[in-house]
Amino acid sequence: MWPSLEWKGDKLVLIDQRLLPQKEVYLECQSGEEVAQAIEKMVIRGAPAIGVAAAYGVILEVKQSPDKATLQQNFARIVQRLRQTRPTARNLFWALERMEKTFKDLLSLSLREIITGLEREASTLEEEDLARNMKIGEYGASLIPPSSTVLTHCNAGALATAGYGTALGVIRTAYFQGKIDRVYATETRPILQGARLTCWELVKEGIPVTLITDNMAGWLMNQGKISLVITGADRIARNGDTANKIGTYSLAVLAREHQLPFYIAAPLSTFDFSLNSGQKIPIEERDPREVREINGHPISLQDIPVENPAFDVTPAAYITAIISDRGIAYPPYEESLRLWLTEETPK
Repeated sequence: MWPSLEWKGDKLVLIDQRLLPQKEVYLECQSGEEVAQAIEKMVIRGAPAIGVAAAYGVILEVKQSPDKATLQQNFARIVQRLRQTRPTARNLFWALERMEKTFKDLLSLSLREIITGLEREASTLEEEDLARNMKIGEYGASLIPPSSTVLTHCNAGALATAGYGTALGVIRTAYFQGKIDRVYATETRPILQGARLTCWELVKEGIPVTLITDNMAGWLMNQGKISLVITGADRIARNGDTANKIGTYSLAVLAREHQLPFYIAAPLSTFDFSLNSGQKIPIEERDPREVREINGHPISLQDIPVENPAFDVTPAAYITAIISDRGIAYPPYEESLRLWLTEETPK
């Protein structure tokens, strides 16, 4: 596997996901603001990955502080700036909350000790995410029957996380257990994360993958070519309603129509237990040019009105099970997910 990000102590190195698969270019961020811009511009994307990147962005900013008073100002400013980058991704806010708690616990220490402690916490976040993804792969693979053909949407792989992936983590584990014959990847308009990133990841690992346009999924299901659907998530409410890349809801509806399992894979850090339903999840609206253009080339009228929500919400009723590092949750989700708050594993 390859890292979506690499911490170098004085800089954060990111693979520029906007240029994949044609070019593998790495960008160096040396300030918190540069990390914030990289998240906004989708140099790095995927809820778990941007959470870890944001934690390191905090470090880059506070390392420029000459004294504790300035440190506190810089910390508050960069946390607020990073919160504004991608409003739907729960992992981003979760990671910043972890950094805020650590900062508060370290305030009585010296400037050097505070920075060292914050850096240790960011590293821990990265290590935990990778470990969680491996557990998700283990739990999820138990749901995959032999000789499966799996449909996935967007990119929930190593590029979207600290490594291994959530939905693709399940696919990786199940494939190497001999359970998956082929993966179908939707192109995922308008940014084409499936076509550019998911296919790139799977081909690199020798996992058979076929690319389809977003509007082909229903027909392939009708033809019996799909065994199940699995996607990642950007935020999950406590009733199981799930926000994920735009188009996920449509796939869930199609899966139900064709009586196919529809699974969500995400770490516990993606769950927002403060929200009782998906109606409360903030949905990011992105630049209209992403729809009017592809790689800067116009494909429509330049002044045509555009709606470009980056995510949609799939109601819990359409989700067969939610796979997490804590185990597998089944409906009713409010009851089964509550167990994870008490460190228990749902049965």
